[in-house]
Formats: sequence, structure tokens, C-alpha cells
Amino acid sequence: MARLITYIAQVLSLIRKELLALVKDPANRTLLFAPAIMQALLFGYGATYDLTNAPYVVLDQSRSAASTELLARLDGTGVFRRVASLTSSDQIAEMIDSGDALLVIGIPSDFQQRLASGQQAPLQLILDGRNSSTAGLASAYVSSIVTAYNQSLGNTSSLTIVRRAWFNPNLESRWNIMPALIAALSMMQTLMLAALSVAREREQGTFDQLLVTPMTPLQILIGKALPSMLVGILQSTLIFLIILFWFQIPMNGSVWLLYLGLAMFTLASVGIGLSVSAVSLTMQQAMLYTFMLVMPLMLLSGLLTPVRNMPAILQVATYVNPLRFGVDLVRRVYLEGATFADVASNFVPLLAVAAVTLPLAAWLFRNRMA
Repeated sequence: MARLITYIAQVLSLIRKELLALVKDPANRTLLFAPAIMQALLFGYGATYDLTNAPYVVLDQSRSAASTELLARLDGTGVFRRVASLTSSDQIAEMIDSGDALLVIGIPSDFQQRLASGQQAPLQLILDGRNSSTAGLASAYVSSIVTAYNQSLGNTSSLTIVRRAWFNPNLESRWNIMPALIAALSMMQTLMLAALSVAREREQGTFDQLLVTPMTPLQILIGKALPSMLVGILQSTLIFLIILFWFQIPMNGSVWLLYLGLAMFTLASVGIGLSVSAVSLTMQQAMLYTFMLVMPLMLLSGLLTPVRNMPAILQVATYVNPLRFGVDLVRRVYLEGATFADVASNFVPLLAVAAVTLPLAAWLFRNRMA
């Protein structure tokens, strides 16, 4: 029992030293939390695929009641903003090339006559393809307005498709992106802190002092891992509170399950960071290795691009990426209200990554201390 108490006391002393090293410098205290707040707000307001402002111009050669009604439906959405009414097709290229208009709607002169006689009335839609995502959304939005207009004229079909969006009824891209940031943004800082922990000791010349202490490599591993995990959980909590109260995205799942998943995800991230730290001789090397890892981990996480849309070989590579399973777990718990049974499959690869990287870091510590 006395030996266990001594063992725990040694680990706690190392944890205390690590936390003091993190918070004693005012600059470090700012870097721990300011980037998380700034990035959460930037992603919340800037990283959105919603179409909220689409300037357009119209070439209405019909000037009829039918064309006026159709354009009124377009203007009434609050999304499309008419910036000009053209008088000639020669003006179209200038409006698109200058970026003044995202799309041009061309209505032929016989538009109303064709509708009145039951014929198809063509509608020309010219889009600025330089931003393909926005152009695609605008095209889909215009198509839905035209479909609704056709139905109001009695051109309906006996078969009606009704779409319902689960877990995001308003189809706001912010709802899909923001919960994933609870895992993604904290991972960047957690990786960096863990990667710098041992490298900082070597660069400051205090690593030799660890060699002469009675602590084992496992104790050093625990003492280095827990402070980084604590900071990662605190940052996830901060981002979680911003999403819940600032952006008011409702949470449908269990808070304890969310934090259980975050703890496992953070443990796997810390294992990667400590392995990087163990092989880095300087802080500069540790930062370089971390930056090299962060970008592939982000791209292969499913944060912005669904994993199922990636090439088959990259889908296989995502199985060693803890962020993929962290993002999926957080999204499902936060938005869907998933239970433990629903997300249990995400814990397995996270445990596997931690089971490989943490012993690897301990082995590297042992070799460095030998």
C-alpha cells in the first residue's frame, strides 16, 4: 500500500509540474483557450454552405403577368437579390465576368403564351461556375421555386416526393459542422501540447533530471498524458458551450456519453502526440511533425467531406485516424441522440489507436532513458 501511495504521489507531482509549466506563462494561458474560442466562432459564422445571399439579374423578354409572378416568387425568398434587369443578351457576359451576379435568368418573349397553351416554356439559367458549390445550391433552389410555380399552375403529378431531413430540419450546414468541431479543434491543441511535452524537456535541459528521478517510464507517460488530456477536455467543453448557448444548436443526446467518447478520443490523440514527442529532439521538430499530421487527419476525418465519398484506399486509411471516429461519435450523440449501443463501434478503433500509441510512447521513453 505504501508503495502504491508513493507511486501515485510521484505521478501527481509530475502532473503538477506539467500544469504549472503550461499556465505559469501568460502567453501560454492565452494560447490554450483563445484559439479555441476564435476558431469556433470563425467556423460558426464563416464555414457554412448555406445559400443566404445570391445576387442575380434577369432578362425578361416576356414582361408578362406570368413572368412577373415567377420573379416575385424568386424575390420573395429573401435569398435571391435582383441587382439589375437587362435589356439585351449582350449584357449577360459582363454581369457574370465582373462578379456582380451569381446567376442570370432569361425568360423568352413567348413565355406566357406557351404556358397558356399547355406547352413547355423554357427558362434559361446562366450560372457563375467559378464557385461550383454555391452555383449548384442556387440552381437547386431555383429549380424548387420553378417546380412550386408549375404546381400552382396545375401542372402537378400524381406522384409527389416529400423530403424530410432528420436531425437538421432546417438543413443548416452549421448544424453539421459545429458539433464536429468539439472533437476537431481540441485535437489540434491536444496533439501540440502532447508533442511538445518531452521535446520541451530536452530543449530546456530538464530531461536529464527526469532520468535521475525514481519514476518509471510508465509514470512519466501518465504524468505527461493526463495534463494534455485535461486541457483537451477543457477546450472541448468550451467549444461545446459556445455551440450550445451562443449558436443555440440543441443537443439531443447524453452529456455523459459525449464526455466518455471525448475522453477516449482525447486519450488516442494524446498517444499520437506523445509518440511524436518521444522521437523529436527539439520543439521545432515536434511542431513540424504535428503540422504534418494534422492536415491529413483533418482531411480524412469526414469533417467536411463524407468518408463514403472518398476513394476506397483512403477509406481504409481513415481507420487509423482517431478524428474520424471522434467526429462521427460527437455528431451522432449531439444531433441524433444516439445511445451507447449506437456508437459502441466508434470506441473500438479509438481504443486500438490508444493501445498502440501509448505503449509505443512508453517504449520510446524507455529507450531514450536507457
